[in-house]
Amino acid sequence: MTTLATARPLALDPDRLLPVEPRTREIARRLYAAVAGLPIISPHGHVPPQWLAEDVAFSDPTSLLVSPDHYVFRLLHARGVALDELGVGGRPLTAAESRRAWHLLAQHWPAFRGTPSRFWMDSVLADVFGVTERLAPESADAIYDRVAEAIAAPDFRPRALMERFGIDILATTDDPVDDLHHHRTLRDDGFRRRVVPTFRPDRYLEPARADFADLMTDLSRASGVDTGTYRGYLAALEERRRFFKANGAVSSDHSHADVVTLTLDENEAARIYDAALRGVVCSGDATAFRRHMLVEMARMSTEDGLVMTLHPGVHRNHHSPTLERFGPDTGHDIPTTVEFTRGLQPLLDRFGTAEGFQLILFTLDETVLSREIAPLAGFYPSVYAGAPWWFLDAPEAVRRFRGAVTETAGFYRTSGFIDDTRAFLSIPARHDMSRRLDSGYLAQLVAEHRLDEDEALETVIDLVSTIPRKAFKL
Repeated sequence: MTTLATARPLALDPDRLLPVEPRTREIARRLYAAVAGLPIISPHGHVPPQWLAEDVAFSDPTSLLVSPDHYVFRLLHARGVALDELGVGGRPLTAAESRRAWHLLAQHWPAFRGTPSRFWMDSVLADVFGVTERLAPESADAIYDRVAEAIAAPDFRPRALMERFGIDILATTDDPVDDLHHHRTLRDDGFRRRVVPTFRPDRYLEPARADFADLMTDLSRASGVDTGTYRGYLAALEERRRFFKANGAVSSDHSHADVVTLTLDENEAARIYDAALRGVVCSGDATAFRRHMLVEMARMSTEDGLVMTLHPGVHRNHHSPTLERFGPDTGHDIPTTVEFTRGLQPLLDRFGTAEGFQLILFTLDETVLSREIAPLAGFYPSVYAGAPWWFLDAPEAVRRFRGAVTETAGFYRTSGFIDDTRAFLSIPARHDMSRRLDSGYLAQLVAEHRLDEDEALETVIDLVSTIPRKAFKL
């Protein structure tokens, strides 16, 4: 293993992210101690199920910690590092390229100061791999070698790590036509941790896509239902939802440009669907159809019980050249403003009080948390305020979320934390961050005599266990 010529220590302070004021910090320490070791519930994420099903060793440090983590590689790209140097887009890296990419991360590590990515990466390196040196150009080789040596061992394979991390439930995100054989492999192998699929139908609800007709062919083949008509299309989606639920799914996940909803007459919906199959649908009709289909997804949720999650307001694939070269999900999705109150009214008018219907609302637009999402969750028994995610799963944004939502909706109309990540090894660090921040927020309420400590203790435990289980019907 490479030795260090000059090393600066990496030491994780046990009080990191807890309040600074001494009395409040003592309360937060007690609250955090009660939840620090509780099992992790991860009901919304993007870890490939193949990793767990095949349980193969991770190939190299860069492909494990850098290439799949858009938080990391997008900021490196902003510093002028080419994405192909980092293995983004699925290109396998040679051993030399992997080490070179790791050196690029170390070279630009100061760019991550103050970011959640720095917090998570430091936690992974220290807690998972036992690294005691801070990442820097002079320590890059030693840390790379330490990680590479560790991931070659059997106890660093995905299933063993899921056990070690205490992940009780892990949800993946899956295409509606996926045969879910990886999930069945885990079940047939008797893997005792729960890995569940999530029904993600976005592209099958967007008739303006150039490949919509091809997608309908795929949907027909997977469901065994003729999708040549609108009614057949609905029946095919319903069949695939049943298949997902039979294989453990608890939710359907939806991300579109907005959450405007409306209900079309069946004949009008059929007309638009037919035009989409022929490739002649106009943009206005396509948008109306997608908004109509969100209501249909809600209807299906009332019938099959899948929780419906919405996370709108993202301009996908903002940089066309990067999309063309590296594909989607390569770091250039950018948040936009979004509106919920008027947009969701038609859907909630029909299903907001329907028995068994549950709708979790996520946002990247913080302005709507106190103005729209919290009031919706504070009235409708079906609505939950989703935790900060993506660009908002950072310490200050999490604190702002609690302040914005709790006054109107309380703690028990929220979703519990979600890690929303492909970076498997960072899952414990992300959940630990949330537990520390919630402990601090509750400690502040105790210190201000707005809450007794026994109530704060019950609440912080519920935020980790009871609340996500209820929100996602786990």
